Amino acid sequence: MDNNHTQGTALGRSLKIAMAYLVTGALWILFSDAALERLVSDPVTLSRLQTWKGWAFVLVTAAVLCLVLLRQLRRDREQLHMRKAQQEEILRLSQFQQGVIDNANVWLNVLDPNGKVLVWNRAAERISGYTSDEITGSVEIWQKLYPDPGYRAWVIDRVRGIVAGEEEVEGLETRILAKHNGERLISWNSRALKDSRGEVAGSIAIGVDITEQRAAENALKASERKLANLMDSLPGMAYRCLYDEFWTMKFVSSGCEELTGYKPEDLVDNRKVAWAELIEPGDTSDVLRQVEGAIGNASTFSVEYRIRRATGESIWVWERGRGVEDDHGMVLEGIVLDVTERKRLEERLSELATLDPLTGQFNRRETERILQEELVRAERYGRQLAVLWVDLDHFKRVNDSWGHAIGDKVLRTVSLRLADSVRTVDTLGRFGGEEFLVVLPEMSVAEACDTAERLRRRVASEPVPVAAEQSLEMTVSIGVAVYPDHGESADELCNRADKAMYLAKSLGRNRTEVYTPAPAEDLTSDGT
Repeated sequence: MDNNHTQGTALGRSLKIAMAYLVTGALWILFSDAALERLVSDPVTLSRLQTWKGWAFVLVTAAVLCLVLLRQLRRDREQLHMRKAQQEEILRLSQFQQGVIDNANVWLNVLDPNGKVLVWNRAAERISGYTSDEITGSVEIWQKLYPDPGYRAWVIDRVRGIVAGEEEVEGLETRILAKHNGERLISWNSRALKDSRGEVAGSIAIGVDITEQRAAENALKASERKLANLMDSLPGMAYRCLYDEFWTMKFVSSGCEELTGYKPEDLVDNRKVAWAELIEPGDTSDVLRQVEGAIGNASTFSVEYRIRRATGESIWVWERGRGVEDDHGMVLEGIVLDVTERKRLEERLSELATLDPLTGQFNRRETERILQEELVRAERYGRQLAVLWVDLDHFKRVNDSWGHAIGDKVLRTVSLRLADSVRTVDTLGRFGGEEFLVVLPEMSVAEACDTAERLRRRVASEPVPVAAEQSLEMTVSIGVAVYPDHGESADELCNRADKAMYLAKSLGRNRTEVYTPAPAEDLTSDGT
């Protein structure tokens, strides 16, 4: 079209120039001849002048024509150079466009208003499996990429809206059936193309194959779900926190609510409460010391401490974790378990190991251990220590007359009265049968005798109820031995307090006797 226009323009200009030359020549001949005939009457001279006039016309017109042709040649040469430069620029732009389109890493295609493919780059060929030659100028690609009729209809409806200029899409995901690679997930950005007059001339679409990306995202989500389920299934609470003064939580599992009474979001970033605020003040320094030690040794830490739940209840927890480096610096990761029941069980087992099951007082082994400790302390600080050996009088008669159940009740009742009559620093233990040992730290002979008498009078003054409106009057015989007056070891003190108790029995029972190294120490008793 441009070529025909150029040819038509050149022909018109040529005709105009020829007509101008004819008119000018005709006018020159007509008027110049008439002028010469008026001025010159001699035929010979007139003929000579007409010849010179003709040559002059030829020379002038030749010069004018030469100038015109020279100017035209210059203009044509300039236009030729300009056209060549334009063609080279167009070629470079075409090569650049083709290189960008074909070498792009994303799927790029252009459609005409009827949905036929005009451009189908190499990325489109690689992803779909269909070559440009197979696709260009065809609408069959829709059936190939979207074999399901319902799904294809939905996609084509969206394409029509884009081609019509009614909508643009960004991040629209469709699932295609590639020729060789099976189903692929493509994310599309597409809009209408308009010509110089502003009319829609088709559409351009850019597609990104996100199949592997979505598969990785789904795998990550599945892994996160499994991890979350695992965290939720763990007893107690899993956590990740900063190594700062608040133990600022960055992640807390859902077990937090059951453990502390607070929701996970309440603890994260200390929104409602900081973990450090939950730790009982008396345990804070021990927790910090053990965590610091583990971090310094690059090892795990295990620590038990008490926390205060949202309800105000204090519970025991066991925490195990370790320090790791990340973008925030040093952080702690681990788990926290509720071990309150275990601590209670341990305390109960400890009591069972140290207490007499019948009376609830310390058993013989624990009493001997306490006595040994008190002896070491008394020796270190140069203080006295008294030991009372207490034995129920005529207890065998109680068992024989009332049975062992009543006998056990009597033992329990008397032991409670003895325990109620000594100081908190004193120790009462059952040594076996109806015998009890009382350890009295920092007590002299006189003070020990006063304490022994108070115990004896308390037992004697309060009969033990054994049946309906029936009670038993019980008494005790007590022997006293004091460190270092009567011995320096636990065995010596116990033996000599025992001998003093037997002396009290031999002297009539229901009395207190202090150990004295006299012949009486060899006395023995044949019963209680």
